Amino acid sequence: MVLILPLASYSQKDITQFLDIPVDGYKSEMLQKLKNKGFTSNKFSEDILEGEFNGTNVNLIIGTNNNKVWRVAVRDINPTNETQIKIRFNNLIQQFVNNSRYVPQADSTIAKYNIPEDDDISYNISVKNKQYEATFSQKSLKFDILINEKKLLNSKEKLNDKELDRLFVIIKELTEESINSILHKTVWFMIQKDNDGYRIVIFYENDYNKAKGEGL
Repeated sequence: MVLILPLASYSQKDITQFLDIPVDGYKSEMLQKLKNKGFTSNKFSEDILEGEFNGTNVNLIIGTNNNKVWRVAVRDINPTNETQIKIRFNNLIQQFVNNSRYVPQADSTIAKYNIPEDDDISYNISVKNKQYEATFSQKSLKFDILINEKKLLNSKEKLNDKELDRLFVIIKELTEESINSILHKTVWFMIQKDNDGYRIVIFYENDYNKAKGEGL
C-alpha cells in the first residue's frame, strides 16, 4: 500500500515540464515563472528570455496555440563552428541518455548513431537537406513508481493471487504511461545552421496544447 497510495497524486493529466515548470498555461504566466528561475527579457523583445541553461547561454522562445503554451524552445545565443557543434550534439545525446527522466524514441537519431568526426554536416544540411536531431520522451513520476513496485513484486519467489493481479495492472499501466510519454511528452533537439555558424535548439513540447487543425 505504501507504494500504491502515491499514484493518486499523479492521476491528473501528466504533461511535459521544463525546469520543473509544466509547459502549459498562458504565455504571460510562463514568462513570469521562467523569470523567477533567473531568466531575463531579451533587449530586443520582452517575449524572448535569455539566461544560462545546461552550461550554455540561451534564448527561450515560447510557442502558443489558442493562447495556451505548447512549446518552450531553448536556442543557443552564441554560434559555434562545425567541429564544436558535433561535440556538443553528441555530448547532449549522452546527457539525455544518462538522465533517468528520459527514454529515446525508436525513430530518433539516437537509435542510429552519434555524429562521426569525419561527417560533413555543412554539406549534408545545405545540399542533402539532412536534419540532425534526436528525440526523447519525458517519463512521468508515476512511471518510476510503477517500475519500483514491479521490481519489488518480481523479487519475490512466489506471488499470491492478489499480488499477481496487481502485477498485471502494473504492466498495463506501464504500457499506458509509455504511450502517453511518446505521444504527448516530447523533448527533442536539433542542429540549426545559420549564416554565422551552428546552434543547438532544444524543444520541450506539450502535445495536448499543440495545434491539431481545429480551426481549419
